[in-house]
Amino acid sequence: MSTPVTRRSVLAGGAGAAIGLALPGSAAHAGGRHPTSVSFTLDASTLDGGEQVTSVTLDTGRLGPIDPAGLTPATFTVHAKATSPIPIAPGDLIFSEYDLDRTVTAARLDRHGNIVLELSHAEGQAGGGTLGYVLSRGRNVQLDLVYTITQNAPIARRHAAPLTITRFVQGRLTNPEVDAFSYHVSGSGLKYRLYSPDHSPRRGRRPLIVWLHGGGEGAALSDDYYDNETTLRANRGALGFATPQAQRIFSGAYVVAPQSTSYWMEDGPRFAPLIREIVQDLVRRKRVDPDRIYVVGCSNGGYMSLEMTVAYPDLFAASVPICGVVEPLSGEGPPLITDAELASIRTPTWLVTSLDDDTVPPETNTIHAHDLIPGSLVSLYDSVVWNGYQFPGHWSWIYVARNDPSLNGTHIWQWMARRRR
Repeated sequence: MSTPVTRRSVLAGGAGAAIGLALPGSAAHAGGRHPTSVSFTLDASTLDGGEQVTSVTLDTGRLGPIDPAGLTPATFTVHAKATSPIPIAPGDLIFSEYDLDRTVTAARLDRHGNIVLELSHAEGQAGGGTLGYVLSRGRNVQLDLVYTITQNAPIARRHAAPLTITRFVQGRLTNPEVDAFSYHVSGSGLKYRLYSPDHSPRRGRRPLIVWLHGGGEGAALSDDYYDNETTLRANRGALGFATPQAQRIFSGAYVVAPQSTSYWMEDGPRFAPLIREIVQDLVRRKRVDPDRIYVVGCSNGGYMSLEMTVAYPDLFAASVPICGVVEPLSGEGPPLITDAELASIRTPTWLVTSLDDDTVPPETNTIHAHDLIPGSLVSLYDSVVWNGYQFPGHWSWIYVARNDPSLNGTHIWQWMARRRR
């Protein structure tokens, strides 16, 4: 087998830069005359608990017509290895590295004649994630992924001899929801991703939703790591607002996800004008309605959404701080947002948290903020459960990403969409 290729190098150099993964002991194509090389993509989905590789697509359309009846889950074996893209110091920990066989649950043909290998995946299931959490950095990083495919039986074709692929070439990681966000860098150097709605000149200017990520999705500049991607792969926070459902509710909205160079709580007053710079630039360059700009953030980003409405009381039409930090988590030192600042907030605010959050205590943070912010709304959950799976109590952003919070029959996205500055 040739030298393994990391997903990071594939994304940097393109699919053509990938190194082939040869099939040990494989036969040649059609009676041994010509070796057959096939590239493949890693197909990912961002679940509520984070992104996972859910299938692999082999570029076999040119080899057909393949007989789908001859494909079974046992036709191929898929092995996955995921390692950190940055050095891990002795004694440090990174969660979610793995080296294992992925279970193939189905093999099918797509409409292009490509073979799709569906992989077992689920919330909390190990061995399919694309991110790893480095404990000492408090950061998620994109894991370097190396997938090795082994063909176990020839592929039946309708009008040609059975085929055995001799070489598999790993291509890019694809996630349609993530890929719908374009990549940008602000004038001050802050990276961000942007979703742009479908445009119709008759519909005029569109709302802008600013998503501020949690502490684990910032950069780690000491490791020269600033990816502009974990903000979309760690959870569905920004992605939720780009779904067809949300886009209908907001009548088509831009969604911007800036990425901190560290974490927002490190220096919120310094980051606030950098975020505002991105917002103002989008208002200037895009068809953004300045009266319909909304800020939403989780955890660290929940703090930052409060900080933004303190610093710029006339910028936003609504604010949704989710499990936001108000008091220092260490229990020592001055509050990050003072009581006077909370009481001064004029932006319509809807706070969300779960009462079993043991990372950001609800009573001294979300509930305290609700008590002081004039006219604010609050949704308090007992725990974080979605589709029968219980997540950590801190992950209440899942509810907002699914438009679950409601008061008096009005859900949170509809409430936001009705607000005007």
